[in-house]
Amino acid sequence: MVTKIAPINGVSARLIPQSFGERVFHREIMRQYLSESALEAVKRWERGEPISTELADEIANALRQWATERGATHYTHWFHPLTGLTAEKHENFYEAVNGKVLSGFNGSELLQQEPDASSFPSGGLRSTFEARGYTAWDPTSPPFIYGRTLCIPSVYISYNGQALDYKTPLLRSIEALNRAGKKVAALFYRGVERVYPTLGIEQEFFLVEKSLYERRLDLMLTGRTLVGAPSPRGQQMEDHYFGAIPERVLAFFEELEAEAWKLGIPLKTRHNEVAPAQYECAPIFEELNVAIDHNQLLMDLIQRTARRHELVALLHEKPFAGINGSGKHNNWSLATDTGVNLLSPGKNTRENLRFFAILSIVLNAVYRHADLLRATIATPGNEHRLGGNEAPPSILSVFLGSQVSAAVETLEKAPELPRLTDKTPISLLVPRLPAVLRDNTDRNRTAPFAFTGSKFEFRAVGASAHCAPAMIVLNAAVADSMETFLKEVARRRERESSREMAILSVTREFLLESRPIRFDGNSYDPAWHAEAAKRGLSVSFHVPQVLRAYVDPKSQTLFTRLGIFTETELHARYEVRLERYVKALGIELHTLLDVLRTQILPAAFRFQVELTTLLSSDPFQLLSTASAPEKTPQQVWFETLQSHIQALQKGIERAETLWETILQLPSVEAQADAVYESVRPLMTELRSHADAVEKILPADKYPLPRYADLLFRF
Repeated sequence: MVTKIAPINGVSARLIPQSFGERVFHREIMRQYLSESALEAVKRWERGEPISTELADEIANALRQWATERGATHYTHWFHPLTGLTAEKHENFYEAVNGKVLSGFNGSELLQQEPDASSFPSGGLRSTFEARGYTAWDPTSPPFIYGRTLCIPSVYISYNGQALDYKTPLLRSIEALNRAGKKVAALFYRGVERVYPTLGIEQEFFLVEKSLYERRLDLMLTGRTLVGAPSPRGQQMEDHYFGAIPERVLAFFEELEAEAWKLGIPLKTRHNEVAPAQYECAPIFEELNVAIDHNQLLMDLIQRTARRHELVALLHEKPFAGINGSGKHNNWSLATDTGVNLLSPGKNTRENLRFFAILSIVLNAVYRHADLLRATIATPGNEHRLGGNEAPPSILSVFLGSQVSAAVETLEKAPELPRLTDKTPISLLVPRLPAVLRDNTDRNRTAPFAFTGSKFEFRAVGASAHCAPAMIVLNAAVADSMETFLKEVARRRERESSREMAILSVTREFLLESRPIRFDGNSYDPAWHAEAAKRGLSVSFHVPQVLRAYVDPKSQTLFTRLGIFTETELHARYEVRLERYVKALGIELHTLLDVLRTQILPAAFRFQVELTTLLSSDPFQLLSTASAPEKTPQQVWFETLQSHIQALQKGIERAETLWETILQLPSVEAQADAVYESVRPLMTELRSHADAVEKILPADKYPLPRYADLLFRF
């Protein structure tokens, strides 16, 4: 029975264009509350100039007035610690002094707040007895009201100024890209004062019935099903993708879009994904920093909205074995403040030269730092998804498409600038149908990093992941490649006849160097693994080993030279990634053991008792002997069930001993290696026996909601 959902605040949830950004303190709202001098100060501050105490007080007063007029009672610095989630510490807008209520929100509180820095993951940057940390407003991302709280997007640093979050290094990487990008843009245009990355994030997720979710301890504690036999029907019929959205899910989407719209999140699309019960929504492109803030906010909004509809949103990369997992495609590009997309193919010689130059820079960046980019997607959840038929393999490669690849190969062979054709019509042989135009590149769903016309789509980021780690590396790698490109162009100018020929020469060199990373074929083909290794690309599925790219000397040089991470900050992130890998697998292991001990094994024992009563009051008579006659079906069932029960019991004992041994290992690196090499296989083995038990037990005897219940409820 579908629960009737009450509308929000008594009003039907629907997207109203006029409501866009009504809970955001954006530029138009600022004009209503701030003086001209304060507005100019904010603009200068965004460009890096300090802001005075007086103007900060004016902005804080305006923010408080605007927020309280809309029902806000508290404010918080909203920041991104290394948990992958967001964090907030709420403060009341007012203070009671001598019996009087006064405003408690001034400029200094707007600019800076002090949360505890010892209780978040820090990789050793903060000890448990060193509590002080600071948050500071990021003026490039506008404040917004979430519920009854004014949220101020902020960076998060330690007492000694070290980055404890994702936003601080992300902003540093954007600045590094801007510094190099302006110089590259100056080779083709005049008047470019800013180059910045844009991002469009496609968010996938599952929706399951809340009442069923609450009966699955594994889903509640780990986000995925640690046991579960396949449903007779999964996604074989391929009929869910882009199918009609179920009415209940549509009601959820309508509320989600309405609320996201008010928060300035420009959601554009919604649809059924490939797997049953799987869905996707995506906004239009935004500046990268804001896009990531919006995605973090959107994930929280998806989960909250789902619960109001008696649903639960699962963001884990692989909630169900044998069913497509969920990713988060990051559509990345470069733009100028003059309105040029630097990755858009050109329509004249200069534009064409710019396109191939930028293309070569990005290809060179991905090729040189593929291992580091691969490390950003190496997470406990994503390792279950990558390499399946629904996700790209974890071998980094770049897809360009036949036309762009042909143009690149032409440019590699001769110093001539090829030209990409415009969209070409496809004949449908039905005169009354509209013309369909073919893009100059196809879409390859098996490529981790694909060019899709005017942007690159990094398809390997996991659905629950924070996008910043991948984008920090991509921004840094491209900035590094840009600097190298500029140096080479300057060197070529000493002997080339023109600047254009120097640019073309370096472009060809970059394309030739990065050739091994380009692959337009089927990345699911097992032959690609051998081919990739032959090309010198990393072919590794060992997550802890992949993460070591963070502390490779080449990575340290990249980040420290560009001012994105210090060596200490980089090593801290490596430690955090390893710690979280060990902890996540530890939680999964112990949750699995708990489910086996308290739910699956007791159910199996009860069914054994029922089987014994069918033939004998003595359960030992059900066990066959060498002289026994042909076994009855009950005996076969009993013995089969008994074999799985014994295997589970032995596996549980092994798991407990194994985990205690792992905890005694001297380093988190050794623990992570042991978890990958020993815990994962043991969990897979335990699951196989648990799933076999599920197939034996009658439907009314199995204690957990089955896959068919979870995936086909609505």
